[in-house]
Parts: sequence; C-alpha cells; structure tokens
Amino acid sequence: MNTFISDLSKDEFPIADKVSGKAIRHSILNAIQKEHPEFTPENHLSITELNYYVEKYISGYLTKQIGDITELEKTVLSSLTDKSTLTDKLDGEEKEAMTVGQRIADKVASFGGSWKFIISFGVFLLIWFMLNIIWLANKGFDPYPFILLNLILSSLAALQAPVIMMSQNRQEEKDRERGKKDYMVNLKSELEIRMLHEKIDHLIMHQQQELLEIQKVQIEMMNDILKRLENNQNM
Repeated sequence: MNTFISDLSKDEFPIADKVSGKAIRHSILNAIQKEHPEFTPENHLSITELNYYVEKYISGYLTKQIGDITELEKTVLSSLTDKSTLTDKLDGEEKEAMTVGQRIADKVASFGGSWKFIISFGVFLLIWFMLNIIWLANKGFDPYPFILLNLILSSLAALQAPVIMMSQNRQEEKDRERGKKDYMVNLKSELEIRMLHEKIDHLIMHQQQELLEIQKVQIEMMNDILKRLENNQNM
C-alpha cells in the first residue's frame, strides 16, 4: 500500500489520506500554524490530522460565540472528539430514584386532576347531603349549613395544593433537563453540519488541486507532442 510521511507529525499515513496545505482554508491553516509554525501551504498532512484541527477550530469558535464553555458544551465537544452518539450518552444516564414523598405527590396530582376524582368527590358530597338532610332529617352529625363538611373541604384543599405544587415543581425540573438535552443535541447537530461543510470544502479544493495538476501534465504532454511533430516536419 502506498503511503506518505506527514509534514505535520512525521508519521506515516495511506496516500489516499494525503491533503495538501494549499487545499486547507486559511482559518484552519492559521490554527495549524499556531502550533506548528514550520507548516506551510506547500506541505502535506493527513485527513485525520486535518479533522483534529477542524474540531479544535470549531471548539474555539464555540467559545468565542457563547463565552465560557459549560458542562453541556463540554459533553457535546467530547462526543464529537470520541465520534460517539450523544443520544446514547443521554439515554445511558442513570435516572434519579424517586423518594416516597415524590411518588405520593405524583399519584395525588394524577388523581386530583382526573375525572375519576371529580365524579367520586361529587358522589361523596351527594351522599353527605342526603345522609344529613333526608335520612337524619337535618339532625345528624353535620346538619345544614354543613360546618364539618366545610372544615373537611378546607383541610383537603390546604393539603392538596402543596402536594400538587411539589409534583409540578418536579415536572418543571424534568422539563428543564429535557430542554438541556434538546439543546445539546441541537448544538451537536449544528457543529457536525459546520464540520461537514468544512470537510466537503476541503475535499472540493483538494480535487480541484488534483485536476489542476492533471491539466498541467496534459499540457506538458501536448507541448511535447507538438515539439515532436515540428521536429519531424523540419526533418
């Protein structure tokens, strides 16, 4: 297999991975020359080394755009470097174990916001009214105006409201975490698209460079043929 020696790392790579410095964008070339001032457009490097500096350039671009990189951006950049799927990392995170209070709050909120609760509570009130007014002739344990029932309803509302709020707060926390994950996935997609554009541009420039070299060879061959024809005619 044909190989070449990279002018950047002095390592050996397949000839198919060879990239000319002339085919590299100026922004990426400047990033390379900051670490390797001896590297010039006349030199060559491998596509693997080029991809490393493209990712590094995008990381620097991201830092300039949003300031200090948070843990979310670091996770995204690490997934780009590791060539791993970000959704696998997010799905693989361990879910926090719910406490007994959280489970009770979720069940209370789920039941309290359902038609089952409304219908069952309406039936309870109807039975309470009929029991005290009709059956006990309004002389039972809670005659009209149902002071005991008002106390029960007030206590129920006072206890139910904070329990439902606890469940809503936890749901808001879940929504925030989901929003962070969506942001990370969208950010990685944006960066990968930017990297893909960079790589395609490099490939196009590399192909154009090769086409120019082929054209030069063809022109030289044509000139050589013309010279031979002229010599034959002179003879």
